[in-house]
Amino acid sequence: MNVVILAAGQGKRMRSALPKVLHPLGGIPLLAHVIEQARQLDPVRIVVVYGHGGEQVPDAFKDQPDLLFARQSQQLGTGHAVQQALPHLDRAHPVLVLYGDVPLTRASTLERMRLVDDNQVKLLTVKIDDPTGYGRILRNSKDAVIGVVEEKDANDKQRQIREVNTGILCVPGMKLGQWLADIDNDNAQGEYYLPDVIRLAVADKVPVITEQPDEIWETLGVNSKSQLAQLERIHQFEIARSLLEAGVTLLDPSRLDVRGELGCGVDVTIDVGCVFEGTVKLADGVSVGPHCVIRNATIGAGTRVEAFSHIDGARVGARARIGPYARLRPDAALADEVHIGNFVEVKASTLGARSKANHLAYVGDSVVGRDVNIGAGTITCNYDGANKHRTVIEDDVHIGSDVQLVAPVKVGKGSTVGAGTTVWQDVPPGGLVVNPKQQQHRAGWQRPKKGK
Repeated sequence: MNVVILAAGQGKRMRSALPKVLHPLGGIPLLAHVIEQARQLDPVRIVVVYGHGGEQVPDAFKDQPDLLFARQSQQLGTGHAVQQALPHLDRAHPVLVLYGDVPLTRASTLERMRLVDDNQVKLLTVKIDDPTGYGRILRNSKDAVIGVVEEKDANDKQRQIREVNTGILCVPGMKLGQWLADIDNDNAQGEYYLPDVIRLAVADKVPVITEQPDEIWETLGVNSKSQLAQLERIHQFEIARSLLEAGVTLLDPSRLDVRGELGCGVDVTIDVGCVFEGTVKLADGVSVGPHCVIRNATIGAGTRVEAFSHIDGARVGARARIGPYARLRPDAALADEVHIGNFVEVKASTLGARSKANHLAYVGDSVVGRDVNIGAGTITCNYDGANKHRTVIEDDVHIGSDVQLVAPVKVGKGSTVGAGTTVWQDVPPGGLVVNPKQQQHRAGWQRPKKGK
């Protein structure tokens, strides 16, 4: 089939310069969700009809060559919008119409919208307690669909109908152009309504078959930030439900945010308030403490990430201990059993097995060997104001507290760097390196006092 996604609306109630369909849900644009649903149907064409916001919509998806774009310069209604897509369609196949601001429709629901033959139309409808604002489905005495009436054009009796039109429909490609050409704008809005296709199909004696989603929320659209927030919670709860069914322990499923893809092994535990962005993989037995943010990272088996830690673009080995309040920045790579403690930052560095930096340290642009201990207050001085330089710390080095390693510099295997030392020259293997210091004591010295 062809898929046409209508994404030209302004979304005035969003009160934003960003086109409505580009607002994020689960960390990606609303429209991206709909495109992914369309791809699961293996369509012959995907055509996105855009308008408001100029080229922002096609620019946001310019790296996706399977998408075609049609511009609706004037927003004259949904029927007019689909007309803009006609030149891009393969008329030999049916046309499924979706909406860029309806992001949560399941692919299984859309599969039911496939046409059995070219002599039928399928329409997705739902029954709701409060149908205010929706077009109502009109049926005859034999329960056959005979049309759709928009609320502003409906009479009092029609407004009592609870079965409503979601807007999602599938139409034979060979008949779509003819029916669109016959639509007029003689209605309260002065627009060309796509649902008028239903009336024209009935007039041509083409059966209209209705399908229903498994959940009403699959058909909910976004017209305001409030509605966006409501759908975000629905989306996140569905992710949480899937994780729970896969065996992940979530201490509170309502306090989880996945803004991308989260893959989990067995016996993974996630505490409250955690945010996962991009592509994150948690291996078997990983435990993530409360209020952590993990983005585009892999965490090895048995590793524990303590509370309030941030991990971004890093790889962490097995049985490591991270945090609390640790920060791993892009290109940090930690081997097995590494410990990164509170208020330690690691950036573009590798740490070998069993190495530790437990307190208040910065390790940047460094290669750290195995069994290294980095003391509290130690920093690698990797930036000279213009260029970054590398620090190499070989295996079994012990670095005391409050040490500055001025890169480029190498600390040899098995050596010890005394507390308070500034290292600006390479350190040979073994032995101790310190900066000579003399402690002075001035008897009777008076501390300055503030004037009255």
